[in-house]
Amino acid sequence: MSSKQHAILLVWLLAVVSSASSIEAVDVVTYEAFGAVGDGVHDDLPAICEAHEYANAHGLPVKTKPDATYHLGSRALTAIIATDTDWNTSRFTIDDTEVENHRKSLFEVRSLLKPETLKIDRLTRDQRQLDVRPERDCYVTVTNNKIKRFIRRGLNRNSGTSQRDSFILRRDGSIEGDIDWDYENVSRVETRPMDEKPLVLRGGVFTTTANQMKQEVGYNYWYRNINISRSNTEVSGLKHYVVGETSVGHPYHGFISVRSCANVTLRNCLATAHKTYRTIGATGKPVSMGSYDYAANGVVNYTMINCRMDDIDDRTRWGVIGTNFCKNILLENCTLNRMDAHMGVSGTCVIRRCTLGYAGLNAIGRGVLTIEDSTLYGNSLINFRSDYGSTWEGDVVIRNCRWIPACGRTCSPRMFSVRNDGEHDFGYPCSMPREITIDGLHVDDSNHPEDYQGMYLFCDPRGSDPANSPFPYARCQKVKILRLTTASGKTPRVSPNAQVEKSVVVIEEPSRSGS
Repeated sequence: MSSKQHAILLVWLLAVVSSASSIEAVDVVTYEAFGAVGDGVHDDLPAICEAHEYANAHGLPVKTKPDATYHLGSRALTAIIATDTDWNTSRFTIDDTEVENHRKSLFEVRSLLKPETLKIDRLTRDQRQLDVRPERDCYVTVTNNKIKRFIRRGLNRNSGTSQRDSFILRRDGSIEGDIDWDYENVSRVETRPMDEKPLVLRGGVFTTTANQMKQEVGYNYWYRNINISRSNTEVSGLKHYVVGETSVGHPYHGFISVRSCANVTLRNCLATAHKTYRTIGATGKPVSMGSYDYAANGVVNYTMINCRMDDIDDRTRWGVIGTNFCKNILLENCTLNRMDAHMGVSGTCVIRRCTLGYAGLNAIGRGVLTIEDSTLYGNSLINFRSDYGSTWEGDVVIRNCRWIPACGRTCSPRMFSVRNDGEHDFGYPCSMPREITIDGLHVDDSNHPEDYQGMYLFCDPRGSDPANSPFPYARCQKVKILRLTTASGKTPRVSPNAQVEKSVVVIEEPSRSGS
């Protein structure tokens, strides 16, 4: 009898023993029923894979022993999760000093629904309706391989990525998720039906002993993680720690990695920032590399609530979260060393009641970027990533926030970091935010150089007149200021660049009564 047959027989025997305990036995799948030991020594991953396979086939939830420590071993195995899973206070040990395949995920949260085939020939920017009626609400990705976007500049330069958009297509043909580009040609359509019932991963304390891979040139990303590709998923209360980092190692692709799905929430989770390493980049020069403990790629409606980490001012650590191609991001009540919308966010990006550490808020994209009731410690209040053109097509709103530039170190602050000399084709027109509204902001610029004359709203984007360069960089049109105070008492200036200084209209409004 195979181990799987033995486990199924054991579950059946437990089910017929007696009333109360038997009901619990058949309603919940355990790892122990499939041979897991939970002593932190034996490799429990094969049993864990079988337990989830059985749970998926029978639509049953999985629950672990609270006091168990499951060792996930070194084998190239992946447990497929398609039902609710309660890891409660169980511990999971991940030893990455020697593994069979470092690109293999440990867990994959998937939908069991079969993909649909939809035909989409054309799309236009901001289109809200399609003449297509899927059987279920679907997550859809369209690609045009003939056009390249996000052509990166700098030491990590590249030739860009194919134009793509992800969105939710409802059964009535309506679209949720702003379409960013025009599509005269659609090379590929990927359609994933969305489960109506949410799937919840709850609890779990994971500890990774970091890899010690040596590779002096380029990146060699590790997975050994939890990969989520199922729409309507929530991760609640999961903790991840990293130990054993040495002077060498290669980055991880997000311990919780969410990709190609919609409506995913991380709630009450704890992450660990990884050590920053060095490698040789695309130009043959040294560059920094590191791991995002949270990663999101191509996600529509990505939410983080009350997620946290320690040591948000530790500059030896890499930023804890990175995103690409996402739409509608919300961070609420989070304490993180960094938030990074790497290859763009569109729709809305909201940072609410958060604390962001030394690496701050980094973004490019379009739509409305809102920061409210938050404290930020970055070198700039917002860093619009220069390697992707420092572009934000839309508006920025700042309400009731506090900014401590450079974590309180001596500096001459620039509130908005923008770098674009107009000499590089990023694959799209680039611009500063169209309009910025500041309604309640205190800047602690008390630790400044002796010759300090006040902070700048914008740094110098470089170039004498980037607006009239081969690839024009459009300037901000208007900055509306209400209730902006500085610890130094000095009045903010627009920019050290004369062209920006002349072009931006600054409107300072008197404080409202009672403010």
